[in-house]
Amino acid sequence: MSYQKQPLVIAESDAASGEDSIFAALTSAPDSWALFLDIDGTLLDLAETPDGIVVPPELPGQLETLSARLGGALALVTGRGLSYADRLFAPLRFPIAGLHGAERRAADGSVTTAEATAEFEALKADLVRQTKGWSGVLIEDKGAAVAAHYRLAPDREIDLEPLMQQALDRAGPDWHMQHGKMVIEIRPSSADKGHAVEAFLAQPPFKGRRPIAIGDDVTDEAMFRAVNPLGGLSIRVGPLSPASEAKASIASAAALRGVIARLAA
Repeated sequence: MSYQKQPLVIAESDAASGEDSIFAALTSAPDSWALFLDIDGTLLDLAETPDGIVVPPELPGQLETLSARLGGALALVTGRGLSYADRLFAPLRFPIAGLHGAERRAADGSVTTAEATAEFEALKADLVRQTKGWSGVLIEDKGAAVAAHYRLAPDREIDLEPLMQQALDRAGPDWHMQHGKMVIEIRPSSADKGHAVEAFLAQPPFKGRRPIAIGDDVTDEAMFRAVNPLGGLSIRVGPLSPASEAKASIASAAALRGVIARLAA
């Protein structure tokens, strides 16, 4: 979810091509495709704070119906922690890659997780202490990752950059710093959404299917790079950018939810 102060303009025909591609693929040959969906900014509209995200009441059931039509080959791939993502769609429990792949629940229910070290736990506490009084800045504890949100205080980016870099230096080589839409995150360096997609594709019911990856952020580019060589569909929510690996776009999260509703119906 890369933040662009001046978004590129895209023609309506280009923006609609992603909707057409998804609908055509999943109605003509649902047994041939696997669907991988980011959450924030993709399935759900972004909010000013992480807890401000709203899940439309009809969406979980529509995703469940679509997953059944795909033989269970639908997974969520998100920067959110697995437990948080589960709360969003409760009581349903989809296959999920959380923390950009540092956590993953396979279709059979088996779970792999990354563990935060004692030093990383101390680092997170220090970030909270160091930013105390910074109005509009929120430090989100994600377990094995930590994110500094500044959507409510964009001018604080200049202060957060060196602070998060110091935290990364302290965390060591097992962690990586990732920028997103008004957020700077430190996550396990082994976590990568592209690797998460590849891990799903190695197991039933995803195995042998062509992947569709839909996302809106920098971290979703790893998914696009993974699916493009496999004859899959890479779709960016929002305007296409020359820097993106996505081959098509869809106008907004609301437009994607509209496609999901049509498919579920």
